[in-house]
Amino acid sequence: MALIGLLSDVHATPAAVAEALSIFHKAGVDAVFCAGDIAGYRDGVQETVALLQESGCHSVLGNHDVGYLQGDTVEADDPVAVYFRRLPAFIDTVIEGRRVYMVHAEPPDACHGGIRLRDSTGAVQPDRVAHWAQQLNGFEPDVLIVGHTHQVFAEQVGSTLIVNPGSAPFNYSCAILRLPELTVQTFPLSGRPIKMTWKWGDHLREDA
Repeated sequence: MALIGLLSDVHATPAAVAEALSIFHKAGVDAVFCAGDIAGYRDGVQETVALLQESGCHSVLGNHDVGYLQGDTVEADDPVAVYFRRLPAFIDTVIEGRRVYMVHAEPPDACHGGIRLRDSTGAVQPDRVAHWAQQLNGFEPDVLIVGHTHQVFAEQVGSTLIVNPGSAPFNYSCAILRLPELTVQTFPLSGRPIKMTWKWGDHLREDA
C-alpha cells in the first residue's frame, strides 16, 4: 500500500504548500506529486520551490512555469529557472502495481487546454465525463493526475481514475491518493471550505 500526496497549481504560495506538506507528513505519505503551475499570480516562487525540493516532490511543468522560463529578466543561474528546466512535461510510472500518469493539463504532454468535469456551481457534468471517456479511449494508465483547470475531482472516466487535487491557494485543497486501492481523500487548506471550481474573477472578488 502506498499513499501519494497530491498538489497542483500552487502558484507561488508557500503557506499553502507548507500546510499541505504538513498534512502529508502527518498522514505518512510515501511520495508527493505536484501537477504543475508552481509559478504564477503571486511572488513567493523561490520559497515555494524550496519547499517542494525539500519534500522530494515529483513535479511536472505547468504553463505558468513555462512562462517563467520565457521571461525577459530570468537569469541563467536563477535557481527557480534551474529547477523548472529540470522538470518533465509528464510523469509515467508504476506504483503498487498501478500505472500512474501525471501531466499539467491533459495527456500526453499538454500544459494548456485541460480536463473540466465540473460546471461553475461545482457539479460534475455527465456529458463532460462522457466526452473525456471518449477522448481517453485507449489510454492505459490506471490513474491520471492533472491540474490547470482549478477544479477538484476524483472521477472514474472509462478505465482511468482522473484526479485533480485543485489549486492549493485558490481551491483551498490538496489530496492523498491511496494505491493500489485507487481511493482519494481531499483536505481543506487555509481554514477555508474546499472550492470545487475557481476562476480568476473569483480571486478579484475575494481580494476586493
